[in-house]
Amino acid sequence: MILWGDRFITQFFDPQVTEKYSKTIKVLKNEVKSMVTAPESNMIDTMNLIDTINTLDRLGISYHFENEIEEKLEQFFNLDTNYEDETYDLYTVALHFRLFRQHGYRIRYDTDGKFQEGLKSDARGLLSLFEASHLRIHGENILDGALAFATSNLISILPSLIGSPLGNQVVHALVQPLHFGIPRLEARYFISIYEEYDQKDETLLRFAKLDFNLLQMLHKEELQEISRDRVVECFFWAMGVYHEPHYSRARIMLAKTIAITSIIDDTYDAYGTIEELDIFTEAIQR
Repeated sequence: MILWGDRFITQFFDPQVTEKYSKTIKVLKNEVKSMVTAPESNMIDTMNLIDTINTLDRLGISYHFENEIEEKLEQFFNLDTNYEDETYDLYTVALHFRLFRQHGYRIRYDTDGKFQEGLKSDARGLLSLFEASHLRIHGENILDGALAFATSNLISILPSLIGSPLGNQVVHALVQPLHFGIPRLEARYFISIYEEYDQKDETLLRFAKLDFNLLQMLHKEELQEISRDRVVECFFWAMGVYHEPHYSRARIMLAKTIAITSIIDDTYDAYGTIEELDIFTEAIQR
């Protein structure tokens, strides 16, 4: 029996709801765009905002502002920033490193790999370092050490964080770092975490919720077009590659391709004899 039955084939879509969401999102999008491009905001505040709205692993709405974010990151990357200044704590330095690397900037680090004793109790900084260290490349032994340092100390202080939004983030990260997550699932999780923070931005939160729901409606419509047997599972694979609205056709085509590939794979694994598969292989090769 298929887990989801005919759920995606029979569901009803109300175009009035879609239109209502779209109009509200358009207004909120302009507000958030103004926040991202605000000329008076400083580097630290803007980078924190970019991280919060990040499509890769946070609220999942940064795809609306790709050009604006790239302009900001390029501007900040070209600054001669002195990260040894006391303004830049562990959280901030690790965050900037991660964001630059996520967006393809060749950022390096200047450290001897030794961490101060006081950092062992800095939960927010340790979590930021933990996530940043997962973007290390082969041979970056210092970041290997940073990961070990952050992991062991997060585990050590976790009991004191239980029940708090930060504690929930730490638990989630230790199970699955952001870098290994599926963007839509991470967005769904982080929206609920962000909602618990006292200093949350209500505009960002509302925008993220509405955008998530609207995009989910689109994904369900796409599933309705292709849904049968294991196609829902195959569509989820495609969702892990790209979830943005403008990739709708690509998601559908990739899901169909994976479905066909799955059938062929199953044929080889479970249904064909050696003799039959020899003939089948020759046919595929032709």
